[in-house]
Amino acid sequence: MWMDTKVEVEEGGRRRSSSRRWRVTGGLLLCTGDMEHLDKFMPEMPFVLQLAAWGLRGVSRVIYANNPLSGALILAALCWASPWQGLLGTVGVLASTLTAVITGQDSAEVSGGLHGFNGMLVSLLMGVFSSAGDWFWWLLLPVCLGSALCVFLYTGLSPLLDRWDLPVAVFPFNILILLYLLCTGPDNPYFPHYPATPPGLPEHNGTELMAVESRCSRPSLAAWRPEAPPLLTPERHLLKARRHVTRGILLGVGQIFACGAPGPSLLILAAVLLYSPLLAAHALLGSAVGTLAAFIFEDEAEERDQRHPDSRCSERGNLLHE
Repeated sequence: MWMDTKVEVEEGGRRRSSSRRWRVTGGLLLCTGDMEHLDKFMPEMPFVLQLAAWGLRGVSRVIYANNPLSGALILAALCWASPWQGLLGTVGVLASTLTAVITGQDSAEVSGGLHGFNGMLVSLLMGVFSSAGDWFWWLLLPVCLGSALCVFLYTGLSPLLDRWDLPVAVFPFNILILLYLLCTGPDNPYFPHYPATPPGLPEHNGTELMAVESRCSRPSLAAWRPEAPPLLTPERHLLKARRHVTRGILLGVGQIFACGAPGPSLLILAAVLLYSPLLAAHALLGSAVGTLAAFIFEDEAEERDQRHPDSRCSERGNLLHE
């Protein structure tokens, strides 16, 4: 009798622990994917909560996800990396989403965040390129205007690109950020930004100045000879390479949102993983391919410069001559 009672108690404990595990697993599964079950309760919620959910879906749409919790994690990562960038991203996604609501865009597109991610990207890149520093409040003016214009560009480009079965994607973001950089400039008194030139190229009027200087002084190539980097043992070089590649792969995911810190980048990766482990694997794979390619080409350039130290000087001389 006593043994039967003990067995029943043990079986009941196992059933309760198993049911708790299933409840936890089920709760976690409800937070993954598109979270379509949340749409059933959205009409009953206040407009502020609906706007927040639409905006968070717009944040996650940047990484081709559609999950408000992923959007919340990404926004938290941006605030962790830079509170100013987090504020700009929030203002951008809200401005574009509100513009879509006011202008009466398709409700399914608005609730799915399709009118929010371009505004998010425009606001983030305006903050990254701005040379006025953080908390330059006047920057909120072009951020709101550019984010709102994304809605009209998205609506105008959709029927045009649909003829060729092409998605609009980030066309509005690319168009607006290029127009912003062209209309302003490094010397703009209101919205200055860093020169949008690839690394290594001379700045504005730098080619002419260097060409004049080269004609006058005629420096020898020996004066331009770069200092040879200290030699590393193969073991230390391999360790350094692994560390740089691992860091580069992680930061490659964060750079989707112009985030260059390891911690926030890891949180962004967690947001992708929450939506879809397969999408997170693809993100890591793409970042790994790009990072390894850059590392290989960088090593080849360094080896060439060490074998032929005058080659880099010759390239600079050719640029000056041109």
